[in-house]
Amino acid sequence: MSLPIRAVLFDLDGTLLDTAPDMAEAANKVLADYDHGPLTEEQIQANTSYGAKGLLTAGFGSIPSHLDAQQLRREFLGYYQQNICDGTSIYRGINPLLAYLDHQRIPWGIMTNKPGFLTELLLPFFPELQKAQVIVCGDTLTVAKPHPEPLLHASEMLGIAHTACAYIGDIEKDMIAANAARMHGYVAGWGYIGEDHTPSTWQAKGILPTPEALIDMLELQNNHQDSE
Repeated sequence: MSLPIRAVLFDLDGTLLDTAPDMAEAANKVLADYDHGPLTEEQIQANTSYGAKGLLTAGFGSIPSHLDAQQLRREFLGYYQQNICDGTSIYRGINPLLAYLDHQRIPWGIMTNKPGFLTELLLPFFPELQKAQVIVCGDTLTVAKPHPEPLLHASEMLGIAHTACAYIGDIEKDMIAANAARMHGYVAGWGYIGEDHTPSTWQAKGILPTPEALIDMLELQNNHQDSE
């Protein structure tokens, strides 16, 4: 049985940061190199959390058989690294949420599938995110989401039982990982959820419409405990 929430882990892209402008720009540069038009806004919204593979597959329709997917990914990463924070911003409501967690002494961290070198380049632009007590990236371990091990590793580093951790993310694989780790999985409803996505079927504990909704939920939990 899950314990009350004692720590919070966050996905990065589409949960803490709106990285779509810079990731889409990198993808569009790759597409232009191969005489393809740019991504639509709908494609960007639906695929940014799936990284290079998601954006390029959407842009090409499918990766052409005569092109090497790994080479395309390297080209994408090269463009993205050059302009990693030209248009990226922290989502409205995240700063108050993190301030609340700090004030309540609730440990929090980041568990992202973003490669470590890109995460290390990006986070210094957002000092508030560097306060995370743990940062686990897509290549920290030999497996990444939807495998639960990175989440279990993060909770162990925080010193909090995995069943007492919440994981906040904006795609189905985030909820698959959270459930496999027996964590409280909540959908970041403000993130990169496309029109064809159905978060109500992702077996999450709930869908948070805004970051502040997590504050409200934690306050209700605390009030319930105080009344017992």
